[in-house]
Amino acid sequence: MERVTLRFYEELNDFLPSHRRKRDFEIAFELPRSVKDLIESLGTPHVEVDLILVNGVSVGFDHIVGNGDRISVYPVFESLDIAGVTRLRPAPLRVPRFVLDVHLHVLTRRLRMLGFDAWWNNHAEDDELARCSVREKRILLTRDLGLLKRSVVTRGLFVRATDPENQIIEILDRLDLYDRIRPFARCIRCNGAIFPIRDPEAVRDEIDASVPVGVRNWCTEYRRCEACGRFYWKGSHYARMLEAVRRIRRARAAARTRLRSG
Repeated sequence: MERVTLRFYEELNDFLPSHRRKRDFEIAFELPRSVKDLIESLGTPHVEVDLILVNGVSVGFDHIVGNGDRISVYPVFESLDIAGVTRLRPAPLRVPRFVLDVHLHVLTRRLRMLGFDAWWNNHAEDDELARCSVREKRILLTRDLGLLKRSVVTRGLFVRATDPENQIIEILDRLDLYDRIRPFARCIRCNGAIFPIRDPEAVRDEIDASVPVGVRNWCTEYRRCEACGRFYWKGSHYARMLEAVRRIRRARAAARTRLRSG
């Protein structure tokens, strides 16, 4: 049996038992073993890791651990550019396009409301989610640790919160995406891009067939999804969604205030 010393930083401690969090700890194991296999055996999905230092040197997931090594494991650095340091990825992790598992439908709708490209299908199996993440370079969001540990998945996050209101704040915080918010740029229903209709009269027949007459009596500005054709307008639903966006942005302001005062 060989022995190494490890330390996990920041939110990676969530995957460890309490007696191993935020401190150095030692484990024994049989060689040879890759650092990726070692880290995942302790409960941390590799997609949550953005930097591994072995004896102070950045290594890749395939690095073979040696007896007496000191291993430091860091989470995703989305607000810092570490492209010249980390050996885990050929390109920065952040691509603000998502694929979500079947249990995160409400989070999907919130991401779309904020303008993020979020793919979701109620019938998608784990294999399809993993393939979509790789094929389309989407960040896989899930509460299934087993799904994140699949070797083909390179972009993913374990969603810690269970309440949708907290989930959206968690994702925006961890990936530093507040500046990328573009409200009402995506269709809530199908994820297609939404564009303003420059000349409503040119599509008057379609508007008359799809929009309630009570709305048509006062509304002169419409937007439309290029994928499913759904019409959008600034009615009561718009006011509710706008307030939700403001709540989310206030959460960021409150977090920054706590950091400055702390």
